Amino acid sequence: MGQPKNPHLEKGIYLCGLIFLGLVMFWAAAEYFLKLEFNRPPCLFHRLTGLYCPGCGGTRAVRLLLTGHIWKSFLHHPGVLFAAALYLWFMVSQTIERLSKGKLEVGLPYSDRFLYWEIVVILIQCLIKNLVKIFWGIGIL
Repeated sequence: MGQPKNPHLEKGIYLCGLIFLGLVMFWAAAEYFLKLEFNRPPCLFHRLTGLYCPGCGGTRAVRLLLTGHIWKSFLHHPGVLFAAALYLWFMVSQTIERLSKGKLEVGLPYSDRFLYWEIVVILIQCLIKNLVKIFWGIGIL
């Protein structure tokens, strides 16, 4: 059984999605037009343990996805591609439903299942990266 549709929650998520889109566009424009480069701090978990944390590769995956390198993005962190696909599906379907004023009920409803699947993807990719590093000595990132 899925969760009942919650229009108030979906409206809030939709507005957050629009704000997120604006921030990504601002970031991309700042890097492109102003030739700025936003550096990320090194991963403290990786520095202390030599292993990958669940988020390792995420920033690189986002940058690769934004530049159109979908396969490379997936290899760095599949959770980013999964989240981006859900974001795109949610935002496009919700926009269509809102522009049609509810006549086309195509909006992807929010479900906690999406979060649980994202957690599973993140944990599996972290496990695989670390097992490859431990057993074969191959650093994937």
